[in-house]
Amino acid sequence: MPNAVSKPTPAATPAWYTVLWSAVGVAALVAVAGFWLAGEVLESVTDRDGLAIWDRPVLDWMIASRTPTADGVIAWYSNAGGPLWQPIITGLVVAYLCWRYRSARPLILTAIAVGGALAMTVLGKRAVGRVRPPFEESIPPHELSASFPSGHSLNAVVIAGILCYLILIHLEERRPIASGAWIAFFTVYAVTMGLSRVYLGHHWLTDVLAAWVLGLAWLAMVIGVHRLWHAMRPQPDKGPAPTTS
Repeated sequence: MPNAVSKPTPAATPAWYTVLWSAVGVAALVAVAGFWLAGEVLESVTDRDGLAIWDRPVLDWMIASRTPTADGVIAWYSNAGGPLWQPIITGLVVAYLCWRYRSARPLILTAIAVGGALAMTVLGKRAVGRVRPPFEESIPPHELSASFPSGHSLNAVVIAGILCYLILIHLEERRPIASGAWIAFFTVYAVTMGLSRVYLGHHWLTDVLAAWVLGLAWLAMVIGVHRLWHAMRPQPDKGPAPTTS
């Protein structure tokens, strides 16, 4: 009998391929969960129940905690994350990263991330039209735009997240302390920027919560798509490996 032809053994799936799709899957779950949570927060705001019942007590607690010194410091800090200084500071950091890494990637990714955050902020405010806390309970300068979602908070999450991502992908894997420090720094920035908006009486708590989850959802989408594109794009042919004599 003729020998049976053996079938070729399928090539094993590279480990990086499994890790890649796992990361993309996690990013997709975070994005879906974030948008769903934002919808839940919005529903509580429109129905005036759920998380929204904490808006008034939290604002009252913030007002009772104010001091002249804290008012000035937190107002300055919050203004640094506004439409005037935030673009300047972000632009300088992105310019440095482009120079440091000899790449336009920081500029491109930051522009996409910030553009999406700005679109969500503008469209969300127009669609919901929520009124901010009363002027007499807020610290100047007062703002006239709608309250939901908090633009400062959403932009802080997205900008801090994308800058942190750009730094981490250039850090060596054997530098976990540096990576953890950068993650902690940008997390503290995003959280404190959001809380400063409630302290100043410029936003309700649910405005900030919705902005945080929207920012995380959009950030997960941007990073997930970038990782997928980076892994799947054609790599330049470097030629055959050098041979040793």
